[in-house]
Amino acid sequence: MATRIRNVDLSSAVGPLEGMAGCSRCMVVFRWRTRVVGRSFLNVQNGRVDAADVLSASRSLGTDALRAWLEETLGYDERDLRGTPSYRATVAICTRERADSLDGVLKAIGNLPREGHEVLVVDNAPQTDQTRQVVERYTGVRYVCEVVPGLNMARNRAMREASGDIVAFTDDDAVPESGWLDNLIRNFSDLRVQCVTGQRDNPIAVGQIGVGANMAIRRRVIAEVGPFDERLDGGMPTRSGGDHEMFVRLLSAGHRIVYDPAAVSWHRHRRTHRELVDTIYGYGVGVYAMFTGLLLERRELGVLKQAWRWFRGAHLPELRRMLLQRPATATSELVAAEFRGCLQGPAAWLAARRQRPTGGLR
Repeated sequence: MATRIRNVDLSSAVGPLEGMAGCSRCMVVFRWRTRVVGRSFLNVQNGRVDAADVLSASRSLGTDALRAWLEETLGYDERDLRGTPSYRATVAICTRERADSLDGVLKAIGNLPREGHEVLVVDNAPQTDQTRQVVERYTGVRYVCEVVPGLNMARNRAMREASGDIVAFTDDDAVPESGWLDNLIRNFSDLRVQCVTGQRDNPIAVGQIGVGANMAIRRRVIAEVGPFDERLDGGMPTRSGGDHEMFVRLLSAGHRIVYDPAAVSWHRHRRTHRELVDTIYGYGVGVYAMFTGLLLERRELGVLKQAWRWFRGAHLPELRRMLLQRPATATSELVAAEFRGCLQGPAAWLAARRQRPTGGLR
């Protein structure tokens, strides 16, 4: 299903969305000026979405848009109550053989070195020197080579190499907006905040907190909770889960994680359907690999309840539909791929533990 993405600023008059020939739907990102206040998927008819449909969708945003208007009117921002922090940040980009997309990220964050922040590119187990060549074209960007493969190996190298108080991670195929880093940093004025990306009360159910492609961590907290688990995520049999496992440890240690929708970064979608299916499969592997590690090493019995809730709510209805030979939905193949990954998760974690028994953890 071809989908177009459009931004709609609710601080001005809303009109129709046009010029979408060949698309069947549009993801509308609602903003109050630059601040994201919600999104909605709308059907495209004859290459356009009528203004009435856009307005109707905006009314279902809840209080976020109203709050943005009210805060602007009153000149109030709760992030400023403790004063604007003067932290210096290290923006870390962990990459492997994606020179073309890396170039786009460095262009998007090109002003950060001039603003006093550090940009660090960690080249993970490179097979060519293309990444180094891209980095050398940019003033103020530091290149580091981590020869041992694994995304969490690269993340831990970034944490060790970073000189900033805050380490903000972005992917090599993401494009952060201009205010991305500032909006992350402002939340660290609260000393209880150790990570900025999202929020969730249950420390085991961290899937809705956010992802490693858009997160910032206070560097000193790693000395307390330990580094990223190197048995998890890309480059290992577990395929994903490294960011979420870190969120679990931060929350379990009593720290605060903040979600700020103003910190926007656009992440490139998978180009083919098969790539998407494989990615969803990898997510299933990573989540249940993470659950396995938490259960066997930390004795987190809550993962059993969380795993069952996920299976009952997402996978069981789809399996029932398939067994009853009812028509498949648009996401049936993706749900099935994720379920296969979940079944593979425990074995993947055990295989990763054989490769790296401690995973870099103390």
